Amino acid sequence: MKRILSAVFVIIYIATPLCAKTLRLGPLDSVQQLLGEIRKIKSDHSAEKQKHSQSALSLLNVTEISKKALGKYWSKLNDTEQEKFEILLGKLFVYVAFPSSAKFFAELDLQYEKTKEKKNFVVVPMTVIHEKEGEVGIDFHLTQNEDKWQVVDVILDGVSMRNNLRSQFYKVIKKKDFNELIRKMDKKLIASQ
Repeated sequence: MKRILSAVFVIIYIATPLCAKTLRLGPLDSVQQLLGEIRKIKSDHSAEKQKHSQSALSLLNVTEISKKALGKYWSKLNDTEQEKFEILLGKLFVYVAFPSSAKFFAELDLQYEKTKEKKNFVVVPMTVIHEKEGEVGIDFHLTQNEDKWQVVDVILDGVSMRNNLRSQFYKVIKKKDFNELIRKMDKKLIASQ
């Protein structure tokens, strides 16, 4: 009996690191999972939609996207304002960006290219042929966060999602203030729910 238990413990001890390694996703795997989850998002408000949306959201580094999208204004916010902004941005991804992306990626053939390592991030490039848009190049920028690769930016035909958000946010903040930005984001979220 002791030999059997010893053998079981040895197998568990040896197999555990192997299982842990196979469960970790690489950058390409993370992008494929993200797009797979987004493609499963339907227009209804079912529990299934929420499940896929939350899974997709976990593959984005919303904290980093928030910091970069607000740029110089991020450090001027207190912790409560930063957290409120981050939560609101995450909800906008779930209720606005993901459903829109689901329609865009629905029937597309995704052609992945070789992953490239940059100084502070990894790029997973791909090309899609869209019926109306033609050939579209998309680069997913990812960073590793606690053994998990997460998207921090998406470059669509040379246009950065993060920089595009920053430009829109800056206009509102310069014209009014941060509270106006939150009000506009809330309004957009309510309209999409």
